[in-house]
Amino acid sequence: MLVALAMPAGAAPRRVVSINLCTDQLALAVAAPGQLVSVSELARDPALSAMASRAAAIPSNRGRAEEVLALRPDLVLASSLGDAATVRLLQRLGVSVALFDPAEDLEGIRDALYRMGTLLGRAPEAQARVRAFDRDIAPFMHPRGPRPLAAIYQANGYTTGPDSLAGRILNAAGFRNLAGELGMQSGGTLALEQLVAGRPDLLVLGPRYPGASRSEEVLAHPALRDLGARRLEIPDRAWLCGTPAVAEALRALASARQRMIAP
Repeated sequence: MLVALAMPAGAAPRRVVSINLCTDQLALAVAAPGQLVSVSELARDPALSAMASRAAAIPSNRGRAEEVLALRPDLVLASSLGDAATVRLLQRLGVSVALFDPAEDLEGIRDALYRMGTLLGRAPEAQARVRAFDRDIAPFMHPRGPRPLAAIYQANGYTTGPDSLAGRILNAAGFRNLAGELGMQSGGTLALEQLVAGRPDLLVLGPRYPGASRSEEVLAHPALRDLGARRLEIPDRAWLCGTPAVAEALRALASARQRMIAP
């Protein structure tokens, strides 16, 4: 069975494989040309990945140990919430695996970029990417004035509270969070009756996909149309992962708020 080749101490990895959508995008943001030899197949999906066009030029994988080993990586990037069995097998076979926790706030995104830059021997590039990220989000952060009430509402009635990446982005854009006001700090299922009774000013809806399952039927419920709230759909690629792409979500929310409070 193939295993990874040992790298000289302190050398930047030359063959990097990512097996997670979020580490895919972090690596694509800072990696040198040719350094990233494979990304997960989800990285090519423009609905889920903000780096889909760049990922299209790189071979994809399904995160299986055997296909990762065949690539002879000297570093594998994975999520701490991913397939633990695959990670353990790779580590037992001598493969270096770097695990990334999901970012829970904007500082976590910066930290993940810095760490990725260090791992790939691309610290200056990571620092530049963080500076660009901060420039992108600065105009939309913590605006003064009214804070309308918003509710994030997704398939199966799932909502995210203030102690989550999406919740913190909502707060940074100048909104209150209905889930938080109902005591749901991290998130959970928000009954349609609770949503209607809460009377949010803005509904932040998840996208509906072709061939949608019954879990998404709630997003088309007549009660949502009758609620009178403004509606905003944010694509999953903007905040499914903690990457610089969250600037897209922050910008959309801040623009929606500005339209809502305009005289």
